[in-house]
Amino acid sequence: MRPRILDLNVLQTLVAIADTGTVTAAADRLAYTQSTVSMQLHRLEALLEMPLHEREGRRIRFTAEGEQLIGYARKMLALNNEALDSLRQRQVSGQLSLGIPEDYAFLLTSVLSHFSQLFPAVQLQVICGSSVRLLQQVQAGELDLAVVTRQTRSPGGEVIRREPLVWAVGAEKQPSLIDPIPLALYSPGADVFREVAEQALFSAGRQWRLAYSSQSMTGLMPVVVAGLAVVPVTRDMLTPQLRVLDERSGMPALQSIEMALHRPSGRPTEPARQMAELIREHLAGDG
Repeated sequence: MRPRILDLNVLQTLVAIADTGTVTAAADRLAYTQSTVSMQLHRLEALLEMPLHEREGRRIRFTAEGEQLIGYARKMLALNNEALDSLRQRQVSGQLSLGIPEDYAFLLTSVLSHFSQLFPAVQLQVICGSSVRLLQQVQAGELDLAVVTRQTRSPGGEVIRREPLVWAVGAEKQPSLIDPIPLALYSPGADVFREVAEQALFSAGRQWRLAYSSQSMTGLMPVVVAGLAVVPVTRDMLTPQLRVLDERSGMPALQSIEMALHRPSGRPTEPARQMAELIREHLAGDG
């Protein structure tokens, strides 16, 4: 009889479901389809010959055996990362220019710290800017690697994560949602959030007006918190000063966005390859 061996990729999916609570959210985190996530969960149950979960509407509730396995899965994934880190600890030197969207810098803080610890001989330069500008710099060969946000199913690059967008207003104050809806948006061409918001409102036949624009989320926040505008954000960007508008508000649903890695054509440098691997691991397992 062949031994039963647990697949780390499937365990990563199990942990993602546990962390996010739904198959849909886990699929977004891992950049999988919902059917892939469901299939992996059912295959795991078939392998172990026991149920691991129950459905409560859209949410997943794990059985006692499922919770037990999740604990082991976290340990196994951590040990896997520890082994990879140990094997990476060889002398890698050179320079690496990395582009990241300004409003997603917080997601990559631990990655940058981890990279510097693993490869202290690499001179790391981080450039923050709009995804549009970062992509132009990659194509011009000015950046070795960039993380960009974009609409789903955009061409090129490597999708590493999907993020649902939501409408947010101030936690204590909000504007009237009667047309024209006051919006706080990035400046034209600055990022994908504005494109997705405009498309959703147009498709729903809603009218809107630009109450405030900025190149960064930091610049938009004072107006939103003051109750003067609505802003499209990912859930990672939510703060205690914001709250999400649900479907009862009458605002149209927003499409998800993608986070993707882009590199210049040709063989990547070793520092770029190692950074891409760390980013891929971190963003697939967080969120």
